[in-house]
Amino acid sequence: MQFDLTTVADVLQIIFADIILSGDNALVIGMAAAGLAADQRKKAIAIGMVMAAGMRILFAIIATYLLAIKGILLIGGLLLSWVCWRFYLDLKAFNQASVDIIQSSETGAVSGGEGKSEKSFWRALTTILVADISMSIDNIVAVAAIARDNTQLLIFGLALAIAFMAFFASLIMRVMVRYRWLSYFGLLFLVYLAAAMLYDGLAELNLLLT
Repeated sequence: MQFDLTTVADVLQIIFADIILSGDNALVIGMAAAGLAADQRKKAIAIGMVMAAGMRILFAIIATYLLAIKGILLIGGLLLSWVCWRFYLDLKAFNQASVDIIQSSETGAVSGGEGKSEKSFWRALTTILVADISMSIDNIVAVAAIARDNTQLLIFGLALAIAFMAFFASLIMRVMVRYRWLSYFGLLFLVYLAAAMLYDGLAELNLLLT
């Protein structure tokens, strides 16, 4: 991969997008597991992180084929616009609940008591799985919006996203909770990516008004 100023800028954008979306995914996992007993909570979070990394690998394989479809930029832009709206709603909920999640995970406090059933554990795990699938697609779309037809850049972005979820998601989650402005800055960044993707998608299909 040849590095010029444009490529460096794209790499930095991909790193930032991966950090924001990995942290967002980790927060969703934490929220879904927050009501479980302490031992079940740790187990659910660990399984959720592994599933999130696995989903990113799966969709990364598919993404290289999706980029060849004509009109995929417009579809991706619409999907990323929906991601932005959902991310905004998530941030409102996170601002109310995320601090309690971090504190309870550090102190071992249990929000719902120790008598949580296996049914509650599997319900939480199902919620985490659905969130992981959805947010892995979000991550792929965001990286693809930056990389476009640069396959090497796409592979780099997706590999980095997998690494973030596998090794740094909990740390990123804590940073995003402590510095909440970073989450909103990330939201603005995703809005910019969605707008650029929609514009280029319309241009690709010759749908822009001239």
